[in-house]
Amino acid sequence: MKLSEKIRHTALETIVTESMAVEILKNSVNQDFIDAVEIIYNSKGRVIITGIGKSAHIASKIVATLNSTGTPAIFMHAADAIHGDLGIVRADDVVMAISKSGETPEIKVLVPLIKSRGNHLIALVGNMNSYLALQSDKVLNVTVEKEACPNNLVPTASTTAQLVMGDALAISLLELRGFTSGDFAKIHPGGTLGKRLYLRVADLFVHNQVPKVNISETMENIILEISSKRLGATAVLQNKKLVGVITDGDLRRMLQNHADFKKLKASDIMTPHPKSIQKNQMAVDALRIMKENNITQLPVLDAERYVGVVHLHDILKEGIL
Repeated sequence: MKLSEKIRHTALETIVTESMAVEILKNSVNQDFIDAVEIIYNSKGRVIITGIGKSAHIASKIVATLNSTGTPAIFMHAADAIHGDLGIVRADDVVMAISKSGETPEIKVLVPLIKSRGNHLIALVGNMNSYLALQSDKVLNVTVEKEACPNNLVPTASTTAQLVMGDALAISLLELRGFTSGDFAKIHPGGTLGKRLYLRVADLFVHNQVPKVNISETMENIILEISSKRLGATAVLQNKKLVGVITDGDLRRMLQNHADFKKLKASDIMTPHPKSIQKNQMAVDALRIMKENNITQLPVLDAERYVGVVHLHDILKEGIL
């Protein structure tokens, strides 16, 4: 077998093995799963998720997903827990332990300590006959037939199953809490996703100058206005209302089509009825309008009053694509 064929074969086998592990998880969405979701949902405390080895990495990711979707969670490494970090756990907290075997020494030491404190203990485990499974209040079964590793040793399919089950838990809680895109934006203010949900046109255009000319303005003054305001365009107003827009492109076309342009007015070269946006609309809406109409500037209105221009660069600078 050629090297390229071997690589392709191995990669496809890995994907198939892990997809089978995920498919089997459908059988694990049972009463224990439902009860586990309800226990967390009704808890007044946090979710403390613990594990060791690769399961600890999965636990960290599930914690991050829960926190970002409205369920407060904390990661507690199983080894550190039995050396002092158990103090993280409060009376109202729910503890979830993740383990493939359910028999690791750290977990065996930790479980009775959790139970003695009276906390609910949920197991996310790959061995239903293990110490962890038998000692837990609720058990989420993530047993896999085999790992993707050819030696059936490296946690691959098992960690994928753990991750997917964690996501199923988190999204179930999200739905119960009625967690909205607005809620998401509140706790993701620094990321691109958050900015798409909270950044408004008003946050952007206020930093720009306000180019505007009257509908009867001369070409000389129009050119000066566009040049001085540095936005590549100007609004055209009539009785203080937006009636058109003139861009750098309009000026270039005018020079090509008119040998004597000194007699021209704004009304002669403007684009009438231009696309515009209200200042309280989302920045992502402005980006959509620009893309759909192949433009880079958009007049901004406050009701019917023209108040400025938002430029494509203003949006891209915020990382919104």
